[in-house]
Parts: sequence; C-alpha cells; structure tokens
Amino acid sequence: MNADQKKNIPGVIGVHRRSPAARLLEWYAKGHRALPWRATSDPYAIWISEIMLQQTRAQAAIPYYERFLQRFPTVKVLASAEEEEVLTAWAGLGYYSRARNVLRAAREIAAAGAFPRDYAAIRALPGIGDYTAAAVASIAFGLPHAVLDGNVMRVVARVCNDAADIGAMRTRERFREIAQQWLEETPDRAAAFNQALMELGATVCLPKAPLCLVCPLADVCEARAAGRENELPVKLRKQEPVEIAEVVLVVRRGEEVLLRRRAADARHMAGFWDLPLRRELRAREGERLGDFRHTITHHHFTFTVMGASARPRGSEFGWFHPDRFSAIPLATTAKKGLRAAGIL
Repeated sequence: MNADQKKNIPGVIGVHRRSPAARLLEWYAKGHRALPWRATSDPYAIWISEIMLQQTRAQAAIPYYERFLQRFPTVKVLASAEEEEVLTAWAGLGYYSRARNVLRAAREIAAAGAFPRDYAAIRALPGIGDYTAAAVASIAFGLPHAVLDGNVMRVVARVCNDAADIGAMRTRERFREIAQQWLEETPDRAAAFNQALMELGATVCLPKAPLCLVCPLADVCEARAAGRENELPVKLRKQEPVEIAEVVLVVRRGEEVLLRRRAADARHMAGFWDLPLRRELRAREGERLGDFRHTITHHHFTFTVMGASARPRGSEFGWFHPDRFSAIPLATTAKKGLRAAGIL
C-alpha cells in the first residue's frame, strides 16, 4: 500500500503527524502495569495468559495464572495431566471449554515436539482464534500481526470516530485492518505495539469516562474532536437478560455432602461436581438454608438452597467431605450454595 492510498483510509495518520504506533510506543515505554506474563518470552506462558484473559480481567487472572503455571510449569507437564486436574486448576475462571481446549492443544504441541512459531500453525491449535494467535505470535515471536479485542476495538472506533456496529464481522475486519496498518509503521516492535494498544484500552480509553487528558492519541482522536468519545464504540446486538429460578439441595451424610457430576456433554461446567438441582434428585426437603445469584452471559439465575435427605442412585452422584473440595473440579454454583448453607 502506497502513501497516497493510506491517506484515504480512516485512522491512518499522514506523514506530517506522528503515527499512532510511535505515540503508543513512547507512551508505553514511560510506564505500564507490571503483569507477570509481561516478564517472560516463553510462548507457553504467554499462551496460557492470553487464554485466561479472554473472559477475565487482568488483576483477577493473576493468581490463577501463577497457580496454573506452578502446577503445570511446561507444556509437556500439562499435556500429561488428566482433564479433571486441569479443570480443578481452572475452577473459578469460568468458560471451562477454554480449559479443555488448553489441554487438547497442549497434547498437540507436545506431540509435535515444540510450540509452533508461525501465526497459521498457532491459529490451528484447538481453542485459538485470530486474537490469541496474533497475541502469541507477536509477543512471543515478534511477528507483525495486530491484535483485535474489545479494548482495541474501542480505541480504533474512537480514533476514527467510527460508529459502525462492532458486533458485525465486517466492522471487526475493518478495525483489524486499521490496527494492522498502525502496526506496520513499526513492524519490528510488534510485541510492544500490541501490548501498548491493549494497555491503552484497558487503562486510559475506558468504556465510560475515558481519560482523554492523559491519552497519547488524544490530539489525533477524531471522536474526541467531535465530542463523541462517550458514544463510541457502538454495539447494536444486545441480548436481553433471561431470569431463571432454580432450587439446589444440600444432602448430608454425617460431615459428607452429596454432589452430582455434570455430564461430559453438558452445556455448562461439563465434568464439574455441583449440588444437585431439585429436578435432578428425588428427595425429602427440609429447611431453607439461603439463596444466591449467579450469572452466565445474559442468563441471570436465582438459586434457593434447601436442606434435604435422599438416597441417590446413579454413578453421577458422590459423597464428599469438605476437606476434599479443593481436590476436585467444584462448580462455582456449588461453592456459592455451600457457603449459603454454612458448609464452605
């Protein structure tokens, strides 16, 4: 792409003004969050961090990341683990298909003998999409692939004053192209550029009340110039929340508690141990022990916790002493229910 073509594309700054890449790199070099995955060039550790960060805030992910790498310090160790071990280590992070895909990918990497070093091979691993492949390729190997996540889309939408629906695939592809054009200003610094762009979205170009006065892109931000920074980005496809009421049962045998293992093909939390639902167990119910709320995407659950007595039948049921809870993949709803019952 020649200079004249670039001048006609929104978000590409002409030669008379410093490029977004130069501004971002200078800003990032002056200081940024000290996150543990930024202190390594190990593609395995970087990959694990990026998978965890897909649905989790950075500060919340740190203890899970550190414990996970302590338990599985190399891809070879992870590849040899049982699924239940990995789910237990992942418990609390949610979106457990990520953990299963991590295990599948680790086994493929171990079988190949080394972590793949090019974008296409990284992208082909289970559970890895365009964003994760670009992040690992650029941060671990310095390859010039721009990332596009929610933070980056927000920055691009505001710098370009673009009100297109970010839920639309064609908008995302166009925003990815713009981010790629910015990166191409300094292709040899892809790792720092991508991390700077994500850092800006996470700490300065915030969803609400962006900190424009300290933003390195403020004077080239078209949305700010138009007074529209708080209106962007635009996402039109918003699902209405669904309210669901359920009852969970706390059945005790001495100090042991009855749990039910979710089926391997269950839609949510497959393979995890949970308190049985009223509709899953024939039981004699006793007193109400409490209640709690739980949200999965746009589904909002209200759970009532009831004490009960029962004689379960079926291999999916098991009795557990509270001392064993930390050694099994225990569903978040089970933890909340057990807390409501005063057991955990």
